[in-house]
Amino acid sequence: MRIVTRPDFDGVVCAVLLKEALSIDVPVVWVEPGDLQNRRVPIETGDILANLPYAPGCSLWFDHHHSNRMPQDVPGLFRMAPSAAGLVFEYYREHFRRDFSELVQAADKIDSADLTMAEVFCPEAHPYLMLSMTLPGHSLREEAYWNHVVELLRKCPIEAVLQDPLVKEHCDAVLSQNEAYQQLLLSHTRCEASVAITDFRDVNPAPDGNRFLVYALFPQANVHMKIRYDIRNPELVAVSVGHSIFNKTCKVDVGTLLSRYQGGGHFTVGACRFPKELADEYLPQILNALIENRNESASEP
Repeated sequence: MRIVTRPDFDGVVCAVLLKEALSIDVPVVWVEPGDLQNRRVPIETGDILANLPYAPGCSLWFDHHHSNRMPQDVPGLFRMAPSAAGLVFEYYREHFRRDFSELVQAADKIDSADLTMAEVFCPEAHPYLMLSMTLPGHSLREEAYWNHVVELLRKCPIEAVLQDPLVKEHCDAVLSQNEAYQQLLLSHTRCEASVAITDFRDVNPAPDGNRFLVYALFPQANVHMKIRYDIRNPELVAVSVGHSIFNKTCKVDVGTLLSRYQGGGHFTVGACRFPKELADEYLPQILNALIENRNESASEP
């Protein structure tokens, strides 16, 4: 029995809960949604998928992304919810020896971006948010760290987690990174209508940083489109789209829109990856749909 999940904070909390509820001691399999959609990761009988699209062959599936809805019921739990971790917690509520409700509430808050301007500008004052920023999940070289955080969260309160030397090192790096990221956002972002477009394709490697910061820096935008080359495969263009968490006037169903471009996600946030030779075709279509700001998807590519 393996846990297959995404290397972000919601996925990490899913792994914590599933390991605790089912006493799973085999390593977590960390994958991105596109890995499953393009069949790059084999799924085995007994696998538990969480915070990812459904893949045939798994034994249980937990997800909350509306673009991943299945036409029929499958074992596990699927529902629109702030986090996938919340669904795992609900499903196995009677199986935990510790009270994980605070951790799950943090996953709900962070994954649904229910944040204030103060939290965005000063994440170091908010422990779970700070920890989540050390888990961008873009490089498999960080797999040991993701597993380390899972084990810490299984055993320790958040205050002790943040005092762990490896976590503290990552938090310090994130704070420094966020300062540089703010300058790169300002120099690589333009606005068209109500869309903030950040293009990092000429930055190698593409920088990581506070994903909510752009909404505070460009309050006139109601949606953000970030473009970069995939860090694992530079032949792929990666596009992330998110509704502003402050200017809440975007009507576009992001998950459905990006499902037409080899991706998916929620109504308010999503991502896709596609071969870079398709960029000249796909990027204008995605941007035009965001500029039009209608509650319907762009036409099929």
